[in-house]
Amino acid sequence: MAVKAMGWAHSFPMSEGVRVGREWTRRRLESLPWTAAEPDTVDAVVLAVSELITNAHIHAHSDAHLVLTWDGDCLQVSVHDEDPSLPRQREPEQGAVSGRGVAIVSKLADEWGTRCQRHGKTVTACFRPADPAAATGHQDSGS
Repeated sequence: MAVKAMGWAHSFPMSEGVRVGREWTRRRLESLPWTAAEPDTVDAVVLAVSELITNAHIHAHSDAHLVLTWDGDCLQVSVHDEDPSLPRQREPEQGAVSGRGVAIVSKLADEWGTRCQRHGKTVTACFRPADPAAATGHQDSGS
């Protein structure tokens, strides 16, 4: 069986805001075979993208470089920013309007992680569709 991957990349400057990233991501996901049947997974991906771009803009004071990759198993969401400090999960004070991004991504994604790089860091989250048959576009013949 041949492995076929699809991917997209786009940079989101701090001046554009996060909404543009959410809209761009949603449009790219429409081309995947499983997204129409799994709106909750699409919403989880879009929310994670929103949190990761926000973190790049607010905490790293950096543009956000987003890469989406679909390999037939996992939709990989990777956001690179120019701050080498790794994100950490923290308990925000009650009423605080920020500080929950890492916890949100951790809860939504099947897997997530970070890696330091020469010029900053990349945060990556993996989302697996609930229905593998829908994900590949193949139906089980029941045999």
